[in-house]
Amino acid sequence: MLLPVTADRPWPLFDVATTRAIEREAANALPPHSLMQRAGLAVARLALAVAPHARTIWIACGPGNNGGDGMEAAVHLQAWGKHVVLTLAGDPARLPADAAMSWRKCQEAGLTPSPQPREWDLCIDALLGIGGARALEGELAALVQAINAGPGAVLAVDQPSGLSSDTGTGDSVRATHTLSLLTLKPGLFTALGRDRCGQVWFDDLTIPLAAERATAWLSGPPPASVRPHASHKGSYGDVAVVGGAAGMAGAAVLAASAALHAGAGRVYLCPLAPAAHALVADQPELMVRDIASLPLEQMAVACGCGGGEAVADVLPRVLDQARSLVLDADALNVIAAQPQLAQALRRRTQPTVLTPHPLEAARLLGGTAAEVQADRLRAAATLAEHFSCVVVLKGSGSVIAAPAKTPHLNPTGNARLATAGTGDVLAGGVAALLAAGAEPFDAATAAAFRHGLAADRWPAGRTLTAGALAKTL
Repeated sequence: MLLPVTADRPWPLFDVATTRAIEREAANALPPHSLMQRAGLAVARLALAVAPHARTIWIACGPGNNGGDGMEAAVHLQAWGKHVVLTLAGDPARLPADAAMSWRKCQEAGLTPSPQPREWDLCIDALLGIGGARALEGELAALVQAINAGPGAVLAVDQPSGLSSDTGTGDSVRATHTLSLLTLKPGLFTALGRDRCGQVWFDDLTIPLAAERATAWLSGPPPASVRPHASHKGSYGDVAVVGGAAGMAGAAVLAASAALHAGAGRVYLCPLAPAAHALVADQPELMVRDIASLPLEQMAVACGCGGGEAVADVLPRVLDQARSLVLDADALNVIAAQPQLAQALRRRTQPTVLTPHPLEAARLLGGTAAEVQADRLRAAATLAEHFSCVVVLKGSGSVIAAPAKTPHLNPTGNARLATAGTGDVLAGGVAALLAAGAEPFDAATAAAFRHGLAADRWPAGRTLTAGALAKTL
């Protein structure tokens, strides 16, 4: 069944190794060539749906089974009256068995290999499938360049050629639509995947999938929460926000505002510099306190937003006493730099969530941001295991990981969030859910979804600021 992949439900994701296993099992249970025939028909139908008035359809086929899917689509589209231009990269004599059968069907239909057309209305990218994570070169690189420079819409088969199914990295085709076949792959939804795939569609080729085999999940909306009439502010917990060193008080205020608007019963702002007092005049609900005066063992604490080096002085107490804890920004940087604090974090048994961006994650891992971005799922899982806590690795397709849990990718959010302070807002949102008693993985997943959804719903033409974002939670 062909479906658009939307954020209104969770979706199971499968890495390349698991997808290969599912593909082998399905092929063994079906007559030869069945999966490729189903795939080609699905591609052809979606091509008509996304570009119904296309006159010239260029189908760029690679030397493997992804190319075979494109060939099957070519036969259907020509039979339906479309002008099809078929380009084959590689030697037809070296095609794998299934693709070779599809190539013979093309020849019987009068489709012969042609160079790329000068003009086209729709390109079907069937160059490389899930096995094509290697660097592009030669004829394949030239075809990808031509697709990206072309004038029309692009429908990628399974994934944009050159993109890694598992990591979302690599120089690749920039598609307007991507049809993922048999399984959905995590690389379509994180790192470069969201920019390169356009609208993602899914067709299971009528092969039932066992969700328990998923290697990741694309998050769906969190359950709706209903506040009983017979409740009070104590029912939803207390949040203490610790941060805001000299010159950075606004970060702590943003986190506190987010916690307040995300539903915390009471929010205390514990600034590390006195300037924060002046910034809460328009939010009288926020209570400014010295951290020494608060019973942290009864509170959810968000620590590090704008904390600077000053946060190092309070981190030992926070790590030891906080009932639940969100560590962000400078708290993470200080922990990365001070082994005794890293040890204290590993000793914590209370619920803890880390919310690093890639550079902060790299510092904690002792690597580089580029290494983190090269495999975001692996980096998040490694951090989660190392510190025995929940990790939200922020970025395009934020990754939520925890020990012994299948990771989640967040489907919401957009480039409007690329502005100062939005990470502080996320930290405050997570803390509010922890204060209300949510499990840390659920709190992190729900907060990330709502944070991104607020940006997705932001009115076009209006600049999104972190302060405004906090008040929408």
